[in-house]
Amino acid sequence: MADKKPLILVSNDDGITAKGIRNLVGIMKELGDVIVVAPDGPQSGMGHAITIGNTLRLEETDIFEGVTAYECSGTPADCVKMAKHFVLKDRKPDLVVSGINHGSNTAISVLYSGTMSAAIEAAVEGIPAIGFSLCDYSSDADFSHTRDYVKKIAKQVLDKGLTKGVALNVNFPPKRNEDIKGVKICRQANAKWQEEFDQRFDPHGRRYFWLAGNFVNHDKGEDNDEWAIANNYVSVVPCQFDLTAHHAITIINDEWDI
Repeated sequence: MADKKPLILVSNDDGITAKGIRNLVGIMKELGDVIVVAPDGPQSGMGHAITIGNTLRLEETDIFEGVTAYECSGTPADCVKMAKHFVLKDRKPDLVVSGINHGSNTAISVLYSGTMSAAIEAAVEGIPAIGFSLCDYSSDADFSHTRDYVKKIAKQVLDKGLTKGVALNVNFPPKRNEDIKGVKICRQANAKWQEEFDQRFDPHGRRYFWLAGNFVNHDKGEDNDEWAIANNYVSVVPCQFDLTAHHAITIINDEWDI
């Protein structure tokens, strides 16, 4: 009897029609049985938001040939929840993959990332998960150089698993004239957005704002995701949802008068 294929749930934050998720679905079909639950439109920058004050809609679609797929009106985290509680019911995925995102999710961006929120939501449920991102914001970005690495990393997780509660944040450099040098298992860089708000006025004199700014890297190390991408490596950062600053507990207990 042939071995049972692993069940793989695919989601994203760019929406179910994005080029990145189409690439990811195609790769995952080579590794297992694929189910897609993804937002019906762009949900970038939603972080781990969930829908609690509005209704959620879930509609089956034939957008991916030979793959059962649903488009959801909610956030990426909603999509994973809807997959778990409604679409898959009593079946638990062997792997959840999210992306491939159009744009970087290195450094602090992981906190804002809808792509990674789908992966982290899976990790909360004890399911191995990976968020894939390409550092190219173009809607028509070239994903061809990511294929072999996406497949290899996903297969490693399927074969060897992940520590419970951990999701991988995988970022790819943009397509360049040289081949990718390899994979770096690294930490999140100490880098952030230095925000600015561009104040403008509409024809009625009402004020509005556009968020702008520059990405500033304060990290001089060579063991972080920003360095890896800049030097044409694939960065892999293991992430967890426990945000406790464990090192601060002792300091506060020792120094605070409470």
